[in-house]
Amino acid sequence: LYALWMGSHYVVVVNSYRHAKEVLLRKGKAFAGRPRTVTTDLLSRGGKDIAFASYGPLWKFQRKLVHAALSMFGEGSLALEKIICREAASLCETLSAAQDTALDVAPELTRAVTNVVCSLCFNSSYQRGDPEFEAMLEYSQGIVDTVAKESLVDIFPWLQIFPNKDLALLKRCLKVRDQLLQQKFAEHKEAFCGDTVRDLMDALLQVRLSAERGSAPALGLSLTDDHLLMTVGDIFGAGVETTTTVLKWAVLYLLHYPEVQRKIQEEMDQKIGLARHPHLSDRALLPYLEATISEVLRIRPVSPLLIPHVSLADTSIGEYSIPKGARVIINLWSVHHDEKEWDKPEEFNPGRFLDEQGQHIHSPSPSYLPFGAGIRVCLGEVLAKMELFLFLAWLLQRFTLECPQGQPLPSLEG
Repeated sequence: LYALWMGSHYVVVVNSYRHAKEVLLRKGKAFAGRPRTVTTDLLSRGGKDIAFASYGPLWKFQRKLVHAALSMFGEGSLALEKIICREAASLCETLSAAQDTALDVAPELTRAVTNVVCSLCFNSSYQRGDPEFEAMLEYSQGIVDTVAKESLVDIFPWLQIFPNKDLALLKRCLKVRDQLLQQKFAEHKEAFCGDTVRDLMDALLQVRLSAERGSAPALGLSLTDDHLLMTVGDIFGAGVETTTTVLKWAVLYLLHYPEVQRKIQEEMDQKIGLARHPHLSDRALLPYLEATISEVLRIRPVSPLLIPHVSLADTSIGEYSIPKGARVIINLWSVHHDEKEWDKPEEFNPGRFLDEQGQHIHSPSPSYLPFGAGIRVCLGEVLAKMELFLFLAWLLQRFTLECPQGQPLPSLEG
């Protein structure tokens, strides 16, 4: 545990599971705030989303509605599994067509995951090269490149009065994003009748309508169109980049550890064969694939530093006093590589996520938080796990991933 000043902000960095558990679980409400920064305020229209909004009654209400919408259309539903399998089939077709040539799978994985999120949010699926789709990929990348790197302007907000390349790029990308979201939202509002829920946008309109007819107005709680738009923006922003990154790491580790790839394929040959495609219900049949996904999430966490929390009152972590308004950053990389918690943490070993019977276990150590924990736990955990399992199962049923002959293996640094 250590503290530093970033500009005028007092920042505490948490490196151990013991302290992370205290921040996220034991004192979750005391640390449930989010910092207001220039870039995240632009991204979320002043905190009208889920990820960056301040903790309070409106945020709790919004999160509850999003949960309801995801349950209505999404998590665990056959509709979502169908969408992922359709994109997995399309990805396999692309790879089949390029079987005899070297192919960079990264853009193909990004396209597949983006299409899943587009189908989930707007009921839209795009072909390669579609101008709207390409614009979407471009603005998503621009947003990630600027928001994820903690711009200087977030530490010294007064710097925004000067020309700033990152800020200009972010504003440009947000303009494209907002035009697209606005257009989709207008189409959905016009077509919405309350009877059929085609996608997440319909589901959000439906749960908002139900809430307005219930007790929400009496409590003074209401969600504006901006809240719904920024929620979809969140799911889009977080749902594409994170899942794609994990899939890229998984492919990279399978290239470096061909014996792991072979073991997954043997398991698939025995349990599923080639006569049918993998389904979500096969997860229990494929413990080694599940363990491999868990190990990728441990050794290369999607978010090595979790989104900063803010203390909402004077409190403490361990024996240290933490003042109200302090920013608290959980160093997930350190938590997942702690030698006190993990045997040889630098080693890629899916076996650590299997019990003696060879069945998949959630984790051999409590020091495993790939999606965070507590009040601010990642909303997209279920969706991400579905995608990771189905995409990798479909790929490894049909293909063996190898480096082109004579080429060095890509680096595992990153």
